[in-house]
Amino acid sequence: MIIHLHKPHKSTTITFEAELLEETASYRLVQAFWERPRLDLGYIVFETGDTFLEYYYTDRWYAIFEIRTPTNALKGWYCNISYPARFTPDAIHSDDLDLDLFVSADRTQRLRLDIDEFENRGVDLSDPAAYAAAYAAFQELEALVDAKTEPFG
Repeated sequence: MIIHLHKPHKSTTITFEAELLEETASYRLVQAFWERPRLDLGYIVFETGDTFLEYYYTDRWYAIFEIRTPTNALKGWYCNISYPARFTPDAIHSDDLDLDLFVSADRTQRLRLDIDEFENRGVDLSDPAAYAAAYAAFQELEALVDAKTEPFG
C-alpha cells in the first residue's frame, strides 16, 4: 500500500510504503516504519526503525499515528488534522491541513500544534466548512483520548 501525505499549502507530498493491516469501506489501518534519520520535535523523537500504526478514515477529519519504538514501547500518538482520506485499491491519499495534535504515551501531555500557521493561511475565509471541521477534529480526538477509546486505549 502506498501512502501519499499531501501538504497542499507547502506544495509537497510525502510518499512511503506501508502494510495494510485492516480495512473497511471508511477505515484503513496500516503499519509503516520510520526510515528517515532521527528527528527531534522537542516533545517526541522519531528514530530510525520506529513503528507507526496509522489510522486513516474517509469520514473523519484526521489521521492518527501511534508511534512505538523498535522494541514496541509506546512513544505516543501524533494526529494529523486533515481532510477525510481518499482510498484507492492500492493507495491512501491524505490532504494535511497543517494542524496537529500530539498525545504523550501516558496521555498527560496534549499539544495542539501549528495553530498559528493554520490561522495565518486564512483557511476560514477560503473554506469555512474545513475551518470548522478542523477545530471540531481537535475536540473529537481529545474526547477519544479522555475516554481511552482505541487507538488511545
